[in-house]
Amino acid sequence: MGNMTQAAARSDGFTSLVGVALPLQQAGMTRVTTPTMAAAVGNAGGLGMLAPGKLPLDVVAREIDHAEALTSAPLGATFLVRYTDRDVLAMVAERVAVVEFFYEWPDPTLILPGVISGWQVGTVDEARAAVEVGCSFVIAQGLEAGGHVRGVTPLRDLLPAVRAAVDVPVVAAGGLGSAADVARAFDMGADAVRIGTRFVASIESDAHPSYVAALIAANAEDAVLTDCFDVGWPEAPHRVLASSIAAVVTPGPDPVAHVPMPGGIMHSVVRRGTTPPNRETVGQLDAMALYAGRSVGAVTRRQSVAEIVRELLGPASTRR
Repeated sequence: MGNMTQAAARSDGFTSLVGVALPLQQAGMTRVTTPTMAAAVGNAGGLGMLAPGKLPLDVVAREIDHAEALTSAPLGATFLVRYTDRDVLAMVAERVAVVEFFYEWPDPTLILPGVISGWQVGTVDEARAAVEVGCSFVIAQGLEAGGHVRGVTPLRDLLPAVRAAVDVPVVAAGGLGSAADVARAFDMGADAVRIGTRFVASIESDAHPSYVAALIAANAEDAVLTDCFDVGWPEAPHRVLASSIAAVVTPGPDPVAHVPMPGGIMHSVVRRGTTPPNRETVGQLDAMALYAGRSVGAVTRRQSVAEIVRELLGPASTRR
């Protein structure tokens, strides 16, 4: 995969920092990420990430318990800043190796002493701000990313600029779905790569089978940047499959679907809501937010996390 010697040397900063063998981080994706997925990424040598979202403290604690029962590898957790419960953050920060934040300007009050913290950024200025408030690494998110998109320029432009601007490890994110994509990211200066869409289609993912089937059928041009799914999170561009936009703007029932939640509560997903369909969702699933990055063309079948990691890192994944 490209110049493995140089890539391995650069990746030492990230792998040494977070305590993993491979320079790969799984994106923490609310409603899709599972403890099983995060643990499988850890067992494969990367950094597995949990996604607390809006879950209550006791549920998040049980998810950490579940993941820890499946792996001895370091784990992390992704917090969406606008939904972050400070009590949940404090509990999680005591139990996992890494916490990271997304979709607001870097906030020094979220960076806890002695905790390895990261921030996903979309600009050089935001990367600098993240380091200034105490982040140990940054994730440079290119415009190609799936889900909510902080990036405003392609990764090929953003990554080298961020790499030149900060002196902490830089993780590349957005549009990375193949070994060739990963190699290019390392060649552009990445210390590690962050993978989302490929893991949505993993066996360990909680994504609904119809969602995975839609990913398998799609190509890069089907992953569209939009503001369509904005109920509950306005003014936050996101990349989804074009088919989900067409379905949600067609008149139909509202709510569009229902998702069972811990404790026996049924969550109703309103039309244009931000929730993607997990395995237990019922309703008009094609009208939900089917998040996908421009790497979606690399999704050709449902695979195990371990198989995906081997495919992306090639010889690197055998060095553990």
